[in-house]
Amino acid sequence: MLPKTSSCPVCGRPSAAETRPFCGKACRDRDLLQWLGEGYRVPGSPAADEMKKSDDYGVDSPLD
Repeated sequence: MLPKTSSCPVCGRPSAAETRPFCGKACRDRDLLQWLGEGYRVPGSPAADEMKKSDDYGVDSPLD
């Protein structure tokens, strides 16, 4: 039985073993930039005010 081949989710070329599921570093980095730039966010209704965090929230600040 032949091993199942997969294609790169960004460009559709065959994926490489060392960067799987991507074909190479360029597509892997492009996908990461999509995540960091919120390109993959799911549309939905706005969160309720009590669910939002304040602007001063950080590692050393108290929780909301």
